[in-house]
Amino acid sequence: MTVEAFTSERAQPWTRLTPGADTAVLVVHGFSSTPQSVRGWAEAFVAAGCSADVPRLPGHGTSLEDANRSTWADWVAALQPPLAALRERHRVVVVAGISMGGALALRLAQLHPGLVDGLVLANPAVALEAHRALPAATFGRFARTWPAIAGDLKDPTAHEVAYDRTPLRALMSQTRGWRRVRADLGLVRQPVLLLRTEVDHVVPALSSARVLAGIASTDVTEVVYGNSFHVLTLDHDAPAAFAESVRFVRRLTAAAAG
Repeated sequence: MTVEAFTSERAQPWTRLTPGADTAVLVVHGFSSTPQSVRGWAEAFVAAGCSADVPRLPGHGTSLEDANRSTWADWVAALQPPLAALRERHRVVVVAGISMGGALALRLAQLHPGLVDGLVLANPAVALEAHRALPAATFGRFARTWPAIAGDLKDPTAHEVAYDRTPLRALMSQTRGWRRVRADLGLVRQPVLLLRTEVDHVVPALSSARVLAGIASTDVTEVVYGNSFHVLTLDHDAPAAFAESVRFVRRLTAAAAG
């Protein structure tokens, strides 16, 4: 990925505080990606009258060396201040995340149940098949990168601003973080909207299945899309996914208003 792409406006952190908004959405991008991949999602929430904050995770949108120096703990820690800031200003706070962003959203709900009123998870990543997880752990001991996992899009005109190689040390840290997320899924009691695609070449369907089987939430909606791959928020089904997300957030806002 070129430096120009990483310094483009849409790849930067983005915040919009809507005057008088009752609801805010913290929107979290995925592993090796940038805010560009979820910017349209955040804009859809703002267009619906919400505030939105899209941080850029540590080690992302800079260099592979930075990425490999960043860890799961860094990413969780970086999301806590913006989450708390949104709660100070808004009655309802929802966390929306794609891929690793979905895993991070789950972790925030587990650690700070009083700050998170709902979750929107797009192809959440909490597990890989054994034939993928083992090579990642093995090669990660002596290699720094392997071929890119970003850019899994069915739409040939779409593009994700992300690393053109996968930072393996950071990937290993992510998979270790997943273990705690999976172990604590029963702590998640907030309403959940899970959006996933029928075909995903990065995160298997078993990952979403693990989430749905493990959470304690009673208000759970799953929507499956057939015309997109992993990066749902940039693909053919993005407008439908955005509309579904907005409906979910509006429902939570109405319920909070009594």
